Amino acid sequence: MPAHRTPESDARIRDAERTKRCLLDAAFDEFSARGYAGARVGDIATRAGVNKQLITYYFGGKAGLYRALQQRWLQRESEFADPDLPLGELAVRYLQHSLADPRGTRMLMWRGLSDEAPESEPDASDDLAATEHRQQRGEIAAELDPASVRLAVMAMVMAPLLLPATVRELFGTDARTTEFEQRYAEQLRRMIARFGTTTIEEGEVQ
Repeated sequence: MPAHRTPESDARIRDAERTKRCLLDAAFDEFSARGYAGARVGDIATRAGVNKQLITYYFGGKAGLYRALQQRWLQRESEFADPDLPLGELAVRYLQHSLADPRGTRMLMWRGLSDEAPESEPDASDDLAATEHRQQRGEIAAELDPASVRLAVMAMVMAPLLLPATVRELFGTDARTTEFEQRYAEQLRRMIARFGTTTIEEGEVQ
C-alpha cells in the first residue's frame, strides 16, 4: 500500500523539488559561463543558496548534475522542435530559442573545448535518421550527405552566438537584437530551402 501523505510530507516534496530546480538553474549559469571543468560545485551551491552536499544527494555529484541539465534540455526541445516542420523553419526555432537563452549553446561550445564533460546520453544517430527521412521525402537533395547537412545547419544556428564580434562587423548590430534575429532568420529559411535543389546536371560526374 502506498504510504499515507501528510501536509508535512507534501511540504518536504515541494521543498526537494524547489531545491533541485534551484541547483539546476545555478548549474546552468555556472556550466555555461565556465564550462564543465571550470565550474565548481561549491559555486553552484552558493548560487543556489543551498549546501553543496545536496548536489551529491540529489544528483550523485557534478557529472549527474550536468546530465540532468542535458535531460532538461531534451524536455524543452520536445516542446518547440516539431519534426514535421520544414527544415528551415525548424532551424529558425532553434535560432530563436538559442538567442533567447544562449546558455545551452555556450555549454555546447565549452564541451567542444574540453574532454572532461560527461558524454551526452542521447544518440546522435536518431537526429541523423530524421535528416535522412527529410531527404527521402525530397526536402534535401539526393546529392547531399545528410550528416554534412545536419552539421551545417547546427553551425548556422550557433554561429551568431559563437561569433558575436563577426556579427557586429557584418550586420552592424548585436546578435541578440530583434533586427538581427529577423534578418538572419529569413536568410536561414532561404539558404536551407536551397538544400532541396539539385545542382548536378544530368551526366555530370559526382
